[in-house]
Amino acid sequence: MRKAVTVLVVIGIVLIIFFVLGPFYVLEEGQQAVVTRFGAVVNTTTEAGLKFKMPLVDNVVKYSKKLLAWDGDAQRIPTQETMFIWVDATARWLIEDPLKFYESVTIMENAYGRLDEVIDSAVRTVISANMLREAVRDSNIINTVDRTDQIDQVQTEEGDIEDIAAFTSTQEIYPDISKGREALSKEMFEIASVITPQYGIILEDIIIRQIRYSEDLTQSVFDRMIKQRNQIAEAYRSYGEGQMAEWVGKMSNEKRAVLSKAYETAEETKGNADAEATSIYARAYEADEEFFAFWRSIESYRRILPKFSKTLTTDMEYFKYLYTASGN
Repeated sequence: MRKAVTVLVVIGIVLIIFFVLGPFYVLEEGQQAVVTRFGAVVNTTTEAGLKFKMPLVDNVVKYSKKLLAWDGDAQRIPTQETMFIWVDATARWLIEDPLKFYESVTIMENAYGRLDEVIDSAVRTVISANMLREAVRDSNIINTVDRTDQIDQVQTEEGDIEDIAAFTSTQEIYPDISKGREALSKEMFEIASVITPQYGIILEDIIIRQIRYSEDLTQSVFDRMIKQRNQIAEAYRSYGEGQMAEWVGKMSNEKRAVLSKAYETAEETKGNADAEATSIYARAYEADEEFFAFWRSIESYRRILPKFSKTLTTDMEYFKYLYTASGN
């Protein structure tokens, strides 16, 4: 009896120790596990629930079954025409084969390192094999957009708006793309997705998140924009100078017309006045010849004498009316 009790106590102690050492583990939804024993894989499981493992000798490595995100660093890559751009890509991936994943990379940090190598290489390969326009555009809609400079605020005469629009148009036909950014993303995915399965990884997609021009290319774009705006400004200046010349010409013509009319009126008035004066002179001469001669001489003295500062003698025929009204 005592021996039986002792056996039961020993069994109880062993069971307690067994359960204390943790023979079970819980695999939650969205998780998968690899069980190793002395470094060798003995089991993999992808179903959630309470699982058994050998205490002390088994080790459980858990991985996510969910879709994971990869965000790499932006890369400076030359395009086919050797124009450098910064390409920032992102990707989604998941662990499809936990056994391969454990044997090839083991931990998540190593997995992200391999993804860096694979995806960055695919991005460089695709970008360097295509023209810049294929990377930055997704369609050819750019050639259908009217980029004529807005002239609504310009005061113009009828018909001039069309002329200014023609001068200030920055419309330019750009070469069509045959692929576009979305197609390049698919090419990157096709290249990378061939390699990742050897690590137990399946890629869901690769997306070009952002493309930025390098400093030298950015400066080139800015210079081109400045040139276009200068062309538009020059068009406005030329139009304004043309309008000014036209208005100045019209004003000059109007001025000449007004002056001509005024001169004509003045000459006509002067002619009428001279004719009236001649008529008056003639009537005065006919009425009294001696008074007319006297009046004419006095008027001449009034006009001529103030012009001389000194008169040496008045003993001459011209000054005869200074002494007598009759001039004798």
